[in-house]
Amino acid sequence: MKAILHTLLLAGGLVAASAASAATYQLCSTSGCRTGGSAIAWTSYAKTKYPIVLAHGLLGFSSIVGVEYFYGIAPDLTSNGGNVFDTQVSSLDSSFVRGEQLRSQVQIIRAITGAAKVNLIGHSQGAMDSRYVAGVIPSQIASVTSVGGVNAGTPVADAAALALGIPVIGSAVGAASSTLLNAVFTLVGAASGQAYNQNLIAAMNQLTTASAKTFNAKFPAGVPTTACGQGAQKASNGVSYFSWGGSSPLTNVLDPLDYVFTPTSFIISGASDGVVPQCSQHLGTVIRDNYAQNHGDEVNQVLGLVNVFAASPVTIYREQANRLKNIGF
Repeated sequence: MKAILHTLLLAGGLVAASAASAATYQLCSTSGCRTGGSAIAWTSYAKTKYPIVLAHGLLGFSSIVGVEYFYGIAPDLTSNGGNVFDTQVSSLDSSFVRGEQLRSQVQIIRAITGAAKVNLIGHSQGAMDSRYVAGVIPSQIASVTSVGGVNAGTPVADAAALALGIPVIGSAVGAASSTLLNAVFTLVGAASGQAYNQNLIAAMNQLTTASAKTFNAKFPAGVPTTACGQGAQKASNGVSYFSWGGSSPLTNVLDPLDYVFTPTSFIISGASDGVVPQCSQHLGTVIRDNYAQNHGDEVNQVLGLVNVFAASPVTIYREQANRLKNIGF
């Protein structure tokens, strides 16, 4: 009997091992894609029909010394069967410039995979970049998911623009800050894979409520038609839109970003993730706009130091991949 049981257990292990497979996720820039890491794909829970393309936000990158902007998310999706591509655009620039950089990478990813379309998931300004791409090449985009997206702008950018507009002092500070941060994030870009040109002023202007209104007029797909409402899940351009975000600036006292987002949250009237107002996060089908997360938690930063009593950001991305899979994307 013991021998039979041993044989059955061994057979079960062999079946499980054969069902699992080694898989990789890719890091991309406009120069191409390279292997970012590997994982054993144990399940097909996140195995979407079309590749999942991650688009970072303001001040972002793909991966630096093994630390991804979407921390731990690509490996988890890969281990659940996802075909994941982590993109890199300029850390600082408008969504027209960044959007073109992302569009170029979508074309590269489609060429690598042979896929007709991709699923875009963008955080913060990356949501606007993704919407730009969907507006320019809608036939090549299955879905756009906005995570903490600055879809209606943010008072934080309004305040920054106002400060930079102060005569003499504002222009001097703006010029100095722009020169410094453009140089710093050129180096960040190089460390991430590609040293793009940077433009702090264009980035800040992009995220103001006035600029967001202009952007939304050009790319209205998925944008709510009522204040703090939901947009159409499947827009007239054939692309499906989804969104989620957080509403808790302070979530973990060990996370240094909490001490950035808590003060900035006071600039915003009403609930926010510390950077983006709750209603500004809305796009298409709103999955949820009140996760106990701040703007960094939405991408599992810093280094997974998030609210231990709330839903894991990694789990939320996995569930969205499964949602897309079940729809047929």
